[in-house]
Amino acid sequence: MLPDIQTPHRLSCHCGAVEMAVTLSDGLATARRCDCSFCRRRGAVAVSAPLDGIRILKGAENLTLYQFGTMTAKHYFCKTCGIYTHHQRRSNPNEYGVNAACLEGVNPRDLDPVRWADGVNHPRDRTG
Repeated sequence: MLPDIQTPHRLSCHCGAVEMAVTLSDGLATARRCDCSFCRRRGAVAVSAPLDGIRILKGAENLTLYQFGTMTAKHYFCKTCGIYTHHQRRSNPNEYGVNAACLEGVNPRDLDPVRWADGVNHPRDRTG
């Protein structure tokens, strides 16, 4: 059984420099992991939020951006503690992926089993 998620829900990085209010698309039901070269190293469980579903309450200046490959996805991290908080998705640039472990009161272990997305064979990486 998935933990109850209030809307909006509080999210923070490890050191507390970044805080957000997050409204998820479908609660924790969208929990997933990706096996692309970046996500498999990062290891986070992500859940979905619409682009207007994230409101930064504190620390916008403390977020840093990382992009690679197609430069479609935008991955955000706290500059102080290095924690990944969220990313604008490559598979759906109209959504954010949110680090479930940064959501107050959520332990990713409680989300098991978490489905895997095939980021290695992503359709946006193919030409022609």
